[in-house]
Amino acid sequence: MSDADVDGAHIRCLILTLLFKYMRPLIDEGRVFAAVPPLHRIEISGAKRGEFHYTYSDDEMKKYLDLGYSVVKMKIGGASLAEDLKRIEAVIKVAGAGKNVAVDANGRFDLKTAIAYARALEPYGLFWYEEAGDPLDFQLQAELANHYKGPMATGENLFSTLDARNLIRHGGMRAERDWLQFDCALSYGLVEYLRTVEMLKANAWSPRRCIPHGGHQMSLNIAAGLGLGGNESYPDVFQPFGGFADDTPVENGYVGLPQIPGVGFEGKSKLHALMRTLA
Repeated sequence: MSDADVDGAHIRCLILTLLFKYMRPLIDEGRVFAAVPPLHRIEISGAKRGEFHYTYSDDEMKKYLDLGYSVVKMKIGGASLAEDLKRIEAVIKVAGAGKNVAVDANGRFDLKTAIAYARALEPYGLFWYEEAGDPLDFQLQAELANHYKGPMATGENLFSTLDARNLIRHGGMRAERDWLQFDCALSYGLVEYLRTVEMLKANAWSPRRCIPHGGHQMSLNIAAGLGLGGNESYPDVFQPFGGFADDTPVENGYVGLPQIPGVGFEGKSKLHALMRTLA
């Protein structure tokens, strides 16, 4: 069982590859099952019948705003469209405006569902509508652009420079409003990211349209060094690697870089302690 998001898909692929190569009899005998749990809706034991709780709730979003963030992101697609709209409206109320809220479908929609969501989401004026379909389904992404005037975002999974070029050529992405989420840790590191940035410039895309997925120190350094449009952050998630230096506060949606050479692992005490045990 793995998460129903892109990171979970990567892990699922690795596990299935391992089983296929080294434990093939288990597959042939029908003993291997893949399960993807729903992302969002949770029924609490002892709660009223029909009462559900969600991850990425309005209370959780308020906590992020209190930490200094100005834009928050929530998952969608684990409930019905009607329920998701109620959740979005609740978060917008907390965040102050639709422009302060991004939504992420984790690539779970087919074209029909993606368009239905697009039509319902557009009036909110959201920061972005992320990964309606699989990031490599350029046909879906291009058609969706015909139905959604607001900013869209995609590209967080394994994207080489050529993959990125195909996305901007064939995926309907609009250089003046859409966002590219290439994650340096998943996109073959800094050298390939440099190639991707040069390719974008050659195709009239500004590096400012890139906001890397990942929420870690490596992507923060690359975002600052290459003049990208920002960097995602996941407070309390992917620890101890996720997040920034312990003494680096987030203020009004901005974060600085510590005065430490290199990536700055020493600035995260728990991560540095873990690394010292491996040295």
